[in-house]
Amino acid sequence: MIKNNCEITYIKGIGEKRAQLYSKLGINSLEELITYYPRDYIDYSDPRPINEIENGETCVFRGTVTKKLKPYFSGKITIYHAVVSDDTDEMLLTFFNTQFSFDKLVEKQSYLFYGKVTCDFAKKEVASPLFIPESAKNVITPKYPLTKGLSNNMVSQNISAALEKADFEDLLPQYICEREQLLPLEKAVNNIHFPESLDVYLQAQKRLAFEELLVLQLGLSLLGKKKRKANGIKMKKVPIKDFFEALPFEPTGAQKAAIKDCIADMCGELPMNRLLQGDVGSGKTLVAAAVMYFVVKNGYQATLMAPTEILAKQHRDTLSKFLEPLGVTVELLTGSMTEKEKREARKRIESGEAQVVAGTHALIQKSVVFANLALSVTDEQHRFGVEQRSTLQAKGENPHSLVMSATPIPRTLALMIYADLDISVLNEMPKGRLPIKTYGVDSGYHQRLYNFIIKYVKEGYQAYIVCPLVEEGITDKASAVKYFETLQNGALKGISMGLLHGRMKQADKDQVMSDFKENRISVLVATTVVEVGVDVPNAVVMIIENAEQFGLSQLHQLRGRVGRGNTQSHCILVTDSKNEYTRSRVDTMVATCDGFKIANKDLELRGPGDFFGSAQHGLPALKIANMTRDIEIVYLAQKYSAEILEEDDTLSLEKNMGLRQLVSQLFKGGEKYGIN
Repeated sequence: MIKNNCEITYIKGIGEKRAQLYSKLGINSLEELITYYPRDYIDYSDPRPINEIENGETCVFRGTVTKKLKPYFSGKITIYHAVVSDDTDEMLLTFFNTQFSFDKLVEKQSYLFYGKVTCDFAKKEVASPLFIPESAKNVITPKYPLTKGLSNNMVSQNISAALEKADFEDLLPQYICEREQLLPLEKAVNNIHFPESLDVYLQAQKRLAFEELLVLQLGLSLLGKKKRKANGIKMKKVPIKDFFEALPFEPTGAQKAAIKDCIADMCGELPMNRLLQGDVGSGKTLVAAAVMYFVVKNGYQATLMAPTEILAKQHRDTLSKFLEPLGVTVELLTGSMTEKEKREARKRIESGEAQVVAGTHALIQKSVVFANLALSVTDEQHRFGVEQRSTLQAKGENPHSLVMSATPIPRTLALMIYADLDISVLNEMPKGRLPIKTYGVDSGYHQRLYNFIIKYVKEGYQAYIVCPLVEEGITDKASAVKYFETLQNGALKGISMGLLHGRMKQADKDQVMSDFKENRISVLVATTVVEVGVDVPNAVVMIIENAEQFGLSQLHQLRGRVGRGNTQSHCILVTDSKNEYTRSRVDTMVATCDGFKIANKDLELRGPGDFFGSAQHGLPALKIANMTRDIEIVYLAQKYSAEILEEDDTLSLEKNMGLRQLVSQLFKGGEKYGIN
């Protein structure tokens, strides 16, 4: 993309000190700075008269600098003041420790300012405003994500200098650019940072989003193609009618359809590579058990890897319940087992005596050898790295793969993240499962909530209380440790309570969850470590403190810890936040328990940038494309990807060499992706 890429210290205005600040944002080169795209924009084209601005408004206004006051010190802070006026009123500008911005203002010069205004009877004031000269050509200006020590003006100036220095190389094929009337790369990048107009900005956004989505789609398609060699373990269509006859309930239509999909895959020409997606409690483990039984009846082994020991044990217990009455041997292998237990388990796995194995990362140790592994099932796979999943697959001769996820993902996002997987969705809940009643309240309800918990505990039920922090910090957000101590000595005194958070040792966490599962603990105070937890049907109340601190999908995942039995369950979201964003999330949670509706709303509210977090699902992060806004571009990129790979499945033709280079660049360290 940039022919003359270099370290950012070679850019005018960036010395060693500022380079260190940029490094905190992951920016160390000219190209990384240029592709640090704005998160938002300010439109300075319609300034407000100062006398019409009301207290608390964030807006644009015009002003001429009438005087700059002498700076003064308050502790370690240097405060700078300037006064500006228009034809209607005056405004006081205040800057804190930002001489750089203050020095740019020249008396008797006019500027356009943007910021939040506070008013009282004596004056109107705006703190740390952004501004441009009134004569500026670009009246739509960028707002960048910042770190302490970097102002928006600094980043904007540095990017401007970087753009002047950059020598662009447009790698998107010319035939695509002409057919879709896409802007040249250099013009697109310049206009995404400093738009000439709204129309040109939209064209720039389309060009860059299309390139990013096309390159990602091509890379994922190549990855899928590389993975899917011919089916070396082709199954025979043996009946599993006895599995269904042994169940004490009727599976849902969605479960039956998913089982049918999996069996068809395993009898086909390519090994199964399927994602089983369903809400918490939709019955994914039953599907896995049926598919594992089919594999065992074909004479092979199957394994299920879970992210935590307690979840692995839960899967072992559930699989045993389904399969052992049918004569299938189910084994457990986890890191906390004694050396003797692990050695004996490994012997049974290697001999083939253990037909189905549930476990944790312990399954991928070199010492674990399977007799004839034909199916690997991964639960909550986004919590495992690419290498861990590949290592499990390598335990067999190109075994079939089933990935289970209780994290509902909007289809547009799933099409990109799981481009190499077929998808089955469990969109029905088992009969008798009651929807969880959800409420949004403020902290004034706390005593009523504690009484609500006490009522259910006296009836023999259990409750969760989730806090956003482990320990007290500089914020007023609830911390699990402090909350636990306060309740234990106060409102819930005399009730058996437990504490669970991520800083505890794994053995201690497992013990607390085991005690909670066995009802030795009535109320569990925890952080989000309970998001993927064990099945505790007796837990019927969940209180989530500072609900504004959590994403919608995370709130939904947490809520899924209750409502797992046949008793009516309740989830109460506690927040004192009044802003529209928080209100929208709470209203969505109260209105629906449908994880896919919630996931779509979550994507709409906060975009796809960290829907999982690239470190979790092992994929490159998107810098500019938005799966909600750019849905038409997503489909356009998929169409072009299919066309290109049908003609040139290795991107080796001269006209596609630029795309090959972009794919290789996006999937850096490409060997683990199979792309280089």
